[in-house]
Amino acid sequence: MNAPIILPIEKMKEEPYANVLCYPRANETEVQTRIEELRKHGVKKLEFAGGTSVFNVPVLGKGFVGIAVIAHLNGQRVALKIRRVDADRLGLQHEASMLTKANTVNVGPKLISATTNFLLMQLIDGDLLPKWLELHKKKEPARTVLMDILEQCWRLDATGLDHGELSKAPKHVIIDAKQQPFIIDFETASINRKTANVTAICQYIFAGNSSVAHMAAETLGENNHDAIVEALRTYKHNKNRENFEHLLQICFSEKK
Repeated sequence: MNAPIILPIEKMKEEPYANVLCYPRANETEVQTRIEELRKHGVKKLEFAGGTSVFNVPVLGKGFVGIAVIAHLNGQRVALKIRRVDADRLGLQHEASMLTKANTVNVGPKLISATTNFLLMQLIDGDLLPKWLELHKKKEPARTVLMDILEQCWRLDATGLDHGELSKAPKHVIIDAKQQPFIIDFETASINRKTANVTAICQYIFAGNSSVAHMAAETLGENNHDAIVEALRTYKHNKNRENFEHLLQICFSEKK
């Protein structure tokens, strides 16, 4: 892997970094506005590293709403989400609000600050769920991590926050070096629709046909698909703790 590129924010006026800061197309006024916005956050430098590339510059990630890079803030490395200039939303305040709510039940990276074009939060250095499962084939660590993910989803359900993207969990769950899972990316989260965090993640990990479901079954043992579907149906009808714990028991029991 190439060494990270660390630059002071003033260098963002230069190509190709200006086009990363104002993806997909920069103009001088917008670049200067965004540099000033970064200064107000206290950001001194940006670090370009990661497995995704934008204009041949390595970044942490690229989505429909933003580009994720590393920022240097008060001597610490943090995650910075940069709003795309062509994003279908006017700012990142909604995502910040949803992440704040998730943080109240100890879910998600810790929010640091947010403005129209930038969201700063705890940097989670680790592997996405599919890669983590591929690298960790022992039953107990896998069981502990997957159970923690479900517990986090239960807390989101209980607080009335629906993530909205957990049926696509390969991109939305990172496990760090301490084997702590984090649910990330709350840009489409909502408190105005029925929660489906537990049901979405369970269907993806235990009841679906994804590579993650196959790896989970390989590590934990084959589960009882029909029993999981029935337990999910019961939980969906009444999202109480008793039904959730019954669902956990079924998900982590090997098929007889």
